[in-house]
Amino acid sequence: MSNRELVKQKKDALIEMTDGFADRYLDEDYKILCRKLIDKMSRKRQVPFLSGKLDIWAAAVVYALGQINFLFDKSSEPNVSANDICDYFGTRQSTTSQKAKTIRDMFKMRYFDEEFSTERVQKNNPFNEFVMINGLIVPVSTVMDILEKKEAQLRKELGLEDEDFENEEK
Repeated sequence: MSNRELVKQKKDALIEMTDGFADRYLDEDYKILCRKLIDKMSRKRQVPFLSGKLDIWAAAVVYALGQINFLFDKSSEPNVSANDICDYFGTRQSTTSQKAKTIRDMFKMRYFDEEFSTERVQKNNPFNEFVMINGLIVPVSTVMDILEKKEAQLRKELGLEDEDFENEEK
């Protein structure tokens, strides 16, 4: 069996395992993220899951995504404990968390990660309300207020009425 075939075989097995967990405990969003992460792992020069037990890798994929998406927080939905993940895959929590850290480090995964955050986490990202301008972090609403004032001032200086401006856009 060639290396490429072995990677595909193990990748498919991992996806099947994480899909089973997502179907039972999580949602479609997590299922898609697990597949995306496994696919990205399979394209690495040194495919990490070619060595070690697949159950640990599958558990670590869910665990890593869960850590950055607040899956273990009881107030989040869906909510699963680290023990639930380890029990489902038959792994030890210490081993699973170490492997999850390896995955997070490998892909520089962080809270509110644009690539690996669930839609809910992306939508509720508190940083969505801020923008950096010349190294200064300011609320988007402040920037919008300033732009609206500048626009009104420019219209006044040019002698444009609101009606004239709206007609020009049409």
